[in-house]
Amino acid sequence: MGSYWRAFALAFVAAGLLVTHSTTAQAGCVGLSGTADGVNKQTAVARSQKSLEEAIAKYKASNGIGRASVTPMRAKPQPYWRQSVDSHLYQKPDIITSRGHTICWRGVVSPNVCTTGAKVCW
Repeated sequence: MGSYWRAFALAFVAAGLLVTHSTTAQAGCVGLSGTADGVNKQTAVARSQKSLEEAIAKYKASNGIGRASVTPMRAKPQPYWRQSVDSHLYQKPDIITSRGHTICWRGVVSPNVCTTGAKVCW
């Protein structure tokens, strides 16, 4: 009976180490986004992508991160003048590149607003 409890305790510790390891592995990623507006969708997309790249560079510099992988991630829209964006205001299709996922909508003041998101892992 003692060996049964010992095996159970070892299995419990091993499971705890796996949970701790997976949490540590996930701690090396962060979601970042950049939002910008423009007179047309192309300008808003380009500006939001540039804003994202600046956010990535700033985050890496301030945290002493050298190499990092950047993958597209659909970020929550960051409207300037609203709390949220109604579904009928979105401008489809989304634009997905190797470094970002861009969503756009019709703005309150600007005709086009876009948010580009990415997951950065090191």
